Amino acid sequence: MSKIRIKTNWFKKDGQPKDPAETASVLAMILWRLADKFTINLSKADYDIITPERGFVLMAEFLAFEVQYADRLAYNRIDDATRTGFIQALAKRLSEMMEENILAIAPNNDEGYDYKAGFIDLLNRRLVDYATFDLVDEKPGFAPLRYLGNCIREVMDKRDQPWIIDQIMDIESPEAVETIKKTMQGLLETDEE
Repeated sequence: MSKIRIKTNWFKKDGQPKDPAETASVLAMILWRLADKFTINLSKADYDIITPERGFVLMAEFLAFEVQYADRLAYNRIDDATRTGFIQALAKRLSEMMEENILAIAPNNDEGYDYKAGFIDLLNRRLVDYATFDLVDEKPGFAPLRYLGNCIREVMDKRDQPWIIDQIMDIESPEAVETIKKTMQGLLETDEE
């Protein structure tokens, strides 16, 4: 499995605070790349993705996990108003990316369906569920990883269901968690003088 190289430090040179929408856009791009890699890794590991539609559902579940983790990391680093704006901008940008990619790959699929609203709805439902779990040393513990695994399991074919939770918890999640943690530290730390 290859690692994704990602820039994890950004500094504004003019001494101004980083704009939450700009920061969210940068993070959205990174989270998207991680979710895309996750889906590709599943396919390479011989899990049956079958259709682009299933691939996008898998990505949406992984993105929901990533967003809640980023939100948790932001919780003690920035004030509530900034954090709210940041997470809303992140969700909005990811919903746009989801719609853009779905329409590029399957332009006639579910014509008229609002993919952005569908993604935001999934995200809101998952964030409520993930809010019941704790972080341990700023990392998701067993329970949220198991929850992610179960959400992914529901999407998979029966032949893949017995193995997918282990794949999520032991192989796919650790690299994503580490990358998100480094990225959030770089995005939210104070500017260098």
